[in-house]
Amino acid sequence: MTAHMSTHMSRQQASEQRAEPPAVPVVSRLYLRLAVSDAAAAIDFYVAALAATEVARYTSPDGKVVHAEITIGGAAVVVKDENPGDPAPTTLGGTPVLIALDVDDNVDALGERMVRAGATVVYPISDQPYGRRGGRLTDPFGHQWMISQRIEDLSPDEIQRRIREISET
Repeated sequence: MTAHMSTHMSRQQASEQRAEPPAVPVVSRLYLRLAVSDAAAAIDFYVAALAATEVARYTSPDGKVVHAEITIGGAAVVVKDENPGDPAPTTLGGTPVLIALDVDDNVDALGERMVRAGATVVYPISDQPYGRRGGRLTDPFGHQWMISQRIEDLSPDEIQRRIREISET
């Protein structure tokens, strides 16, 4: 009988432990990690197109970049050469991930700079109904960048109204 109670107690204690939500970790850093077919060339592109600054680069004995940190406007981005566990978008035939890059002004100049450095335009930069001027470009390594700047301060309700109007036409 004592063994039965002991088993019952441990199940009850386990149930009580599961009832408590797990502690949410404090996020200390969140950054992009971009696998590309040629990390050295990608870093050169990001420097030319986005004024990136290289912070650190680590390579394997065969010269492949295993980790290179760059900053773009103060945001950290890690670039690495692809491998079987981390294929590049060009190997996969595309990417479902969109990188959003907001600038304070002159998104058109940024788009032109990206194209001069080798990006291709997916959607031309234009005024959008949600109060931003922006477009989408693909870098030479298959990553897609949505670049934009705010041109209007709109409430969420106004943005929703405009999107609904466009969808109805």
